[in-house]
Amino acid sequence: MQVTAGKGFWFDEYEALTKQYGMTISWTAMLAGMASPDAHIAQQQRSKELADQGLAIVPQVTPRPLCFEFQFKAPFPFEALPVFKPISSSDFDGKKDLYADAEFRTAVKTKMGNVRPSFRLAWGNSLISSCPSRPEYEDRTVIDVATELSVHTMDLGFDLALESNLEAHFRMPVANADEDEVETLITDKNTVIGLSNAGAHASQLCDAGLPTYLLGRWVREKQVIAFEEAIRMLSSRPAEVFGITDRGLLLVGRPADGLIIDPESVHCGKLQRVYNQPAGQDRLIAEAFGIDAVIVNGTLLRQQGEDQLDPEGPLPGQLLRSGSAN
Repeated sequence: MQVTAGKGFWFDEYEALTKQYGMTISWTAMLAGMASPDAHIAQQQRSKELADQGLAIVPQVTPRPLCFEFQFKAPFPFEALPVFKPISSSDFDGKKDLYADAEFRTAVKTKMGNVRPSFRLAWGNSLISSCPSRPEYEDRTVIDVATELSVHTMDLGFDLALESNLEAHFRMPVANADEDEVETLITDKNTVIGLSNAGAHASQLCDAGLPTYLLGRWVREKQVIAFEEAIRMLSSRPAEVFGITDRGLLLVGRPADGLIIDPESVHCGKLQRVYNQPAGQDRLIAEAFGIDAVIVNGTLLRQQGEDQLDPEGPLPGQLLRSGSAN
């Protein structure tokens, strides 16, 4: 069972379910800096205690910062703040009126002075990922530009939003921003790499590139994890946790699923916004580099970034049911 942590559904409930039904529970997600600066340390300790009891309760972790990309026409990261309640209930023009209102701005800045420091820091470290009215600010942090202009970070955000008719995008690192803390999570033997969100919140985040990010950043650049260990973390370890009995290893008699990877060049590309969903809706993507070929059940599926099979014809993959294609 895969679960999301929440009020009334936490370690005690995981333990009870595992003991009652004998199932593995993998929960999302153990992240550094999500709730409080050291919450993940207590979560790691509890996870170790449960694992030492032989209970299969496995936190999912990610090697990347968890970033949400948003516009002030839908300011998702801020909407939990009571001061933003009028924004949530306003239409497009109403939002712009509030962002231009001096009294509203003062209330927001006062509230930001009292929020938890990690949230305030996350906003300041947000990247201005696109800004039609001020392209020169793109790929710079909010705090950097605000300091340069001698303005409050919230004033900068509201100004850029209004100048661009609320089209400016900001990318906020809401968790996992400190790589020293992330290292302790991804090297913890009781965790599993997960949390890709490859199909959810498509216009707000894209973590589908976490495997190539792991190999490029943590293996080649930082040399924290051996290449072979990283491959195990991405193949046999997930298969073990999720009970996929005939995948995860290249062995005689098993399906020939594989990737041909160049260890010297594999990496995750920068996030890009594309408009190729139904009705021209947008989503974020990240290209993979250094993946020469994708093989499924012994059939070459992709090579050098190009599909090798007719998508309308027979395909080699199968839907896995109950952990096996058999």
